[in-house]
Amino acid sequence: MKLDAKNILAPTAILFAICVIVAAALAGTNLLTKDQIALRSQEKAEESRKIVLPAAEEFQEEDGYYAGLAGGEAVGYVFETEASGYGGAVSVMTGIDSEGNVTGVVILAHEETPGLGANAEKEDFLRQYQQPAPDSGFAVIKYQTPQEGQVEAITGATITTRAVTDAVNQAIAQYQEIKGGV
Repeated sequence: MKLDAKNILAPTAILFAICVIVAAALAGTNLLTKDQIALRSQEKAEESRKIVLPAAEEFQEEDGYYAGLAGGEAVGYVFETEASGYGGAVSVMTGIDSEGNVTGVVILAHEETPGLGANAEKEDFLRQYQQPAPDSGFAVIKYQTPQEGQVEAITGATITTRAVTDAVNQAIAQYQEIKGGV
């Protein structure tokens, strides 16, 4: 094949046109779905708040957290925190009632290894946090029965366990700050 302007420009123009059409299609799809995605994200966050603080009837957004209200009175607080896991950031929502008990933990997003770190989403693991919030935060332990203030690491996923625990401990620190320290 002879290299001349026609043999170079024709495929280049066709490839450029394909790229423009695909980019326009992606932009159009984004434009059509962004509101629905934002709405679904808000609904998921509201559902998660109800899971981690079930005593609340409604939630009032405050400065960096949500106050859970029942009968107009604060029954607890919900915090969204993040820590570094094995595969990236682990985003966690934690509920803490007015007496300082962790009432629930939900993993909002993570990039952890399927079959190992992803086990952090399991109810059995998350239930470990439902106890009085330790003043100094939860400690991660391995190969032993956890006592109060301790969380047993997921086998093969200690880094993920530490990430979730760090995020929950951040929530405890924010709770203590709201309540005026320890």
